[in-house]
Amino acid sequence: MSAKHPIIAITGSSGAGTTTTTNAIKHIFRSLNIEAAFVEGDSFHRYTRPEMDKKIREAQQESRHISYFGSEANDFGALEELFSTYGATGTGKTRRYLHTFDEAVPYNQLPGTFTPWRPLEENTDILFYEGLHGGAVDENHDVAKHVDLLIGMVPIINLEWIQKMIRDTTERGHSREAVMGSIVRSMDDYINHITPQFSRTHINFQRVPTVDTSNPFSAKDIPSLDESFVVIRFRGIEDVNFPYYLQMIDGSFMSRRNTMVVPGGKMGLAMELLLRPLIEDIINKKRGLASLSPSSLPI
Repeated sequence: MSAKHPIIAITGSSGAGTTTTTNAIKHIFRSLNIEAAFVEGDSFHRYTRPEMDKKIREAQQESRHISYFGSEANDFGALEELFSTYGATGTGKTRRYLHTFDEAVPYNQLPGTFTPWRPLEENTDILFYEGLHGGAVDENHDVAKHVDLLIGMVPIINLEWIQKMIRDTTERGHSREAVMGSIVRSMDDYINHITPQFSRTHINFQRVPTVDTSNPFSAKDIPSLDESFVVIRFRGIEDVNFPYYLQMIDGSFMSRRNTMVVPGGKMGLAMELLLRPLIEDIINKKRGLASLSPSSLPI
């Protein structure tokens, strides 16, 4: 963690709804005049799409699995190095993974490839990461320890599969069979690399639909926010003003002493109300350090 060069990370698996949180945080950044360096988690995949397809076939021949959820297909070392470097110096390098033709055309590349590595924007206030592994920890790497505010997006598993199925078939051109195969292939890595992160997060937002999602592979649409509740769990955050939030968010209630439940349609409002003071505190500490003379800074 770094008060001088802080890092905020949203972690959640593919189709978890991290984009909703990202939009809320970008709005907070604008209102607080925060300049952020944006990093996409897919940038730290090890392989292009053709390379990954080959690795999947090789793994199947050896009766094992490889997926984008696991350490074999992702460079946790490079991600930890970026977080460590940014925390120390406010600098680093990133790139983009181009999912679709629309994303790839401006770079004159094919989908499923990476752009060249490039330096992060200079003189940013915060590094903001969105992806699969913002809280990843394994025997060799600890990404989570560098993050000042770690946010988990965790829809219940059937809803996550519905979102992934519809997104990957409609937006990314995959077949239903390919998406189902990906889900099956990913389960070991999901259990070992994705779910443990949500015990390290400072806040989790878990969306729970109130409609039948018992067969996610037959779903024709994604349950709407108004057809859901959002369970919000806090960990290690002191002085949360729950009475104020309960008053501000109609229909909300406490299910445990550290857990609020809000109507799904109020999720955006809840995110801005809950995250803004946390981000404001992080940026005020940073700006407070910047105003100190070098001789008065802690060694």
